[in-house]
Amino acid sequence: MKKLILASLSAIALMGVAACSDSGTDKTTTQSTNPPAAEQPMKPAAPADNSTKPAEPAPATPAPAPAQ
Repeated sequence: MKKLILASLSAIALMGVAACSDSGTDKTTTQSTNPPAAEQPMKPAAPADNSTKPAEPAPATPAPAPAQ
């Protein structure tokens, strides 16, 4: 029974090492790509119409109750 447990643990350990090892078959790289030098970051668009006002908060007094 001890030999069976030892063989099972050895097999699991061997599979773990095989799964995590660097076998050299993976040829992918993770390099960052730099944008072209001519490309500039976008600037925020300026509003075309400056006549708009910013939003105002609601009045502090509650509205009157409707008549019944």
